[in-house]
Amino acid sequence: MNLWTVGLSHRTAPVELREKFALDSRALLEACRRLGRVPGVAEGLLVSTCNRVEVMALLEDGHEGRDALLRFLLAEGAGCLPRDEEHFYALHGRDSVRHLFRVAASLDSMVVGEPQILGQLKAAYAVAREAHSLHGMLDLMVTRAFRIAKRVRFETGIGESAVSISFAAVELARRIFGSLKGKHVLILGAGKMSELAARHLHRAGAENIYVTNRTHERAVELASIFRGQSFPHEDLPKRLAEMDIVITSSGASQHIITRDMMRSVMETRRHRPAFLIDIAVPRNVEPSVHQLDQVFLYDIDDLQKVVEENVKGRAAKADEAEEIVRLEVEKMLQRLKGREAAPAIVELQEQLERIRIAEIGRARRKLATLSPEQTEAVDALTRGIVNKIAHGPISELRRLSADPDGADIVEILRRAFRIDSAPPDEPADKSPDGSPSESARELTGETSEPSPTEAVAAERERIR
Repeated sequence: MNLWTVGLSHRTAPVELREKFALDSRALLEACRRLGRVPGVAEGLLVSTCNRVEVMALLEDGHEGRDALLRFLLAEGAGCLPRDEEHFYALHGRDSVRHLFRVAASLDSMVVGEPQILGQLKAAYAVAREAHSLHGMLDLMVTRAFRIAKRVRFETGIGESAVSISFAAVELARRIFGSLKGKHVLILGAGKMSELAARHLHRAGAENIYVTNRTHERAVELASIFRGQSFPHEDLPKRLAEMDIVITSSGASQHIITRDMMRSVMETRRHRPAFLIDIAVPRNVEPSVHQLDQVFLYDIDDLQKVVEENVKGRAAKADEAEEIVRLEVEKMLQRLKGREAAPAIVELQEQLERIRIAEIGRARRKLATLSPEQTEAVDALTRGIVNKIAHGPISELRRLSADPDGADIVEILRRAFRIDSAPPDEPADKSPDGSPSESARELTGETSEPSPTEAVAAERERIR
């Protein structure tokens, strides 16, 4: 199996190098088409995300994969230099299969268990299929990786716990309210933490997202990303009563939401629960707010404890996921080895069938007096003998194909049954392409070499 993976990721390369490979769906499609034209590439998949760029390719026998795929990637990177080569890794065979399964299962991600990589891998697969660079054995491996990722997520629950402050904040809100659909959510502040929280809220199903910030233009910009709404910062006291969930991440040096403000808010809300998550440092919400009835306040320390517990939990679940991947890699390698043995099995069957037909041909005169029923019986008898002879070797080929020395065993059986050579006592005069030469055809009276199936049918007619 001449399978190679060449790439770079957040583990091996800085963001300034990774961003050189940023490709939208259209650019990725064209790159996949170029990959399909690389000499020796039978199938190929190209993955490009913010954290990795990788080429996985199945190469034709005799082609060395690493250098060709590395040259391809360096050519695709905008402004890459020869020294950038040191940031790339190359994996072959078993290691390449294992890497694919680990990536799909989010075990190689910056945040273990995050769900985005599976969606990105599926998008890359769809592009490769459209570019016709994926169609056979590699296609089989990638689709298997998708099923393994689902199995890991279902059996280990590795993606259920939050491992970032912003994600933990949203997960906490979802636990308290159940569904976020229909809830009014306010993001106070428009920095990076606020944007991350808004992204998680949007993915969690929140539809009514509002943003306010001291710089109103930035609030408008952030709200537009998620089709939310913005309002001026000075309107906060009167708009706060509309909000079921408030996430604060402003850079203000003093409390923006005070106890008195929230007391008034709760009277307006008629004491319907309000959930506040303060992830700002210094804090944006006066700590004593949590003393008010039906007001639930969490600060960054509360969330950090949740994150630390979840990180430990994910580490244990990652061990379970790694074992699943290990077992699935072995299954896949056995399956691929079995596919590699298939040509030898077919050739063995064809070789034995040629011998059977040749022997029937030699006995043609002796069989000429047989009735049609007797002819059928002879045919069934010889076919049964051949099948019994072939059963043992074919079973061994299938069983031993997964062995590390499987290729050597296949070759031994090829020689033992003289596969790829002329059957015993048959003319060996062949043309360069392996078909009978003109002189051999003249001797045998054949104008072309029939297939085993055609030969059986023709022989029956001659005997009759």
